[in-house]
Amino acid sequence: VFARMTVADNLRAGALGARGGRKETGAALARVHELFPVLADRAHQRAGLLSGGEQQMLAMGRALMAGPRLLLLDEPSLGLAPLMAARIAETVQEINAGGTSVMLVEQNAAI
Repeated sequence: VFARMTVADNLRAGALGARGGRKETGAALARVHELFPVLADRAHQRAGLLSGGEQQMLAMGRALMAGPRLLLLDEPSLGLAPLMAARIAETVQEINAGGTSVMLVEQNAAI
């Protein structure tokens, strides 16, 4: 996460180099906001001011902006409150159900 950049700028950075044009980028942004509504609410806030869980959501959202076929996640629940970790786990399952393969490394067996 680029702490000094806004949430919106972080997400735009994730789309750099992605295939497709503005239409595809707009669709990717809509999907990220669907998965992580808090990112839409905080679009103009600096990323460094987000909570740990929100920063994790932003990092995942930024990765999704490029439209990957495979998402690599290394301990996405590390240091998060149990409720936030559960929310991240649900979102990872939703991403996978949407057709993106997910490789997950996680010590938390509940995830």
